[in-house]
Amino acid sequence: MRRTAVVNQIRGLLLERGVTLPKGRSHVDEALPEILQDADLKLSGSFRLLLSELQLELEQLAEHIQQMDSAIQHTVKENEACQRLTTIPGVGPVIATALIAAIGNGSGFRKGRDLAAWVGMVPREYSTGGKQKLLGISKRGNNYLRTLFVQGARAVMRYRAKQAPGLNHWLTQLLARTHQNVVIVALANKLIRMAWAVLCKNEVYRAPALVASD
Repeated sequence: MRRTAVVNQIRGLLLERGVTLPKGRSHVDEALPEILQDADLKLSGSFRLLLSELQLELEQLAEHIQQMDSAIQHTVKENEACQRLTTIPGVGPVIATALIAAIGNGSGFRKGRDLAAWVGMVPREYSTGGKQKLLGISKRGNNYLRTLFVQGARAVMRYRAKQAPGLNHWLTQLLARTHQNVVIVALANKLIRMAWAVLCKNEVYRAPALVASD
């Protein structure tokens, strides 16, 4: 988040001086050295100094992030439960280590739905006249884990054609009935329940089976 904020700050400062950069950190990384050396831009010395300091901060953040990524990867290699979690679609090293750090082996929850509710991924319900209506998800719960699982679900959705037939079929059916954002939340909920089963029951991930229709 801090690195993104610095990138946006650099783009904003340059835009104020008539220099437009496309969105994305890679564009800033590529263009900034040339901008700092380009005398034709007529940037003040103090402004160039500010850009240089922000460039240095970006480099330091990148190094720190790389170190933390290496530490996370090492943890996954040393932890058998993490390795099982990362076999679940959309669950990578960051989610696996964050989940275990938060709930251990998951034994504090009776079932996957309880964990999903704790994370805040279960939709609120409203019933009237015998009809049930699902509302938005609660903002309570573990915001960090909720964000991670939603991001993981988005990644699965983006590459759903490469998923196991059963999971792909389930997603396709949901997409035919409701908005993609709702499907992503439903998928994130499903991933959390899968993660609970893998942790608490000491199981390996099994892709959903494709049920043949008559």
